[in-house]
Amino acid sequence: MSVHINHHRDGFGPGQTRIVRHEDDEDGMPISLDVLKLHKGETVSLTTEHETAWLLMAGKVSGSVGGQAFTFERGSLFDESASCVHVSAGTPVHMEVEEDSEFTVYYCDNSTPFEARIYHPDDVANEPRGKGQVDDRCLRYVRTIFDGSNAPAGAELVLGEVITFQGGWSSYPPHHHPQPEIYHYRFTEPQGYGHGELGETVLKVRQYDTVKIMDLADHAQCAAPGYGMYYSWVIRHLPDDPYTVPEFTEEHRWIMGQDAEYWSPKA
Repeated sequence: MSVHINHHRDGFGPGQTRIVRHEDDEDGMPISLDVLKLHKGETVSLTTEHETAWLLMAGKVSGSVGGQAFTFERGSLFDESASCVHVSAGTPVHMEVEEDSEFTVYYCDNSTPFEARIYHPDDVANEPRGKGQVDDRCLRYVRTIFDGSNAPAGAELVLGEVITFQGGWSSYPPHHHPQPEIYHYRFTEPQGYGHGELGETVLKVRQYDTVKIMDLADHAQCAAPGYGMYYSWVIRHLPDDPYTVPEFTEEHRWIMGQDAEYWSPKA
């Protein structure tokens, strides 16, 4: 399996589609990613085998996790913030599908118990990161759903979303971190596209693509003009080295300075 998974561009069928499987990933990625599509009237009842997060992409569901009830509804990845449940291994999960729905599902081997958490859109801010830098050319919305600041002790995943404005950049300046990460992409139009960097390699990313980020690779993204670009991002803490903040690449870090000077046309 390559680091760029691009054979789902026609979309996902009903049920569960495995995209990255940590148990046998040849690149050593310790995180799994699935897409789960459910029809109205279906139910899901299970007890988790892994630390798991369900992130609603579209639709409406009601249910309970670890005895806590929730109702989620989402019509737009771009205009509405995130709804997510996050549980440890051994947690009972029940969901009833009220409208055709889609989840991305993230999980990893972690046997440490922790209390189930439910995140609603009001809990997840649209952080305007990059505002004021280089004429707002890398302004984007970052939605950190859970990380070390609000996840239960014992959790090993970090999960969020990025909304990249049409023609703009995100995850910029390029940055890296030792913890492994996965990006999963969607666009405002089915023909939309963008570019993702992995070090010196540039990948053309399209609807439903997935990229695995490992080995301290610098990663920055841009969206083609006319197309908003969404990606979910999931990181796994390393033993004795939890993810906190990335390290920005030295040669491009200057653009973050308050008085950074850069060329622009005179008229």
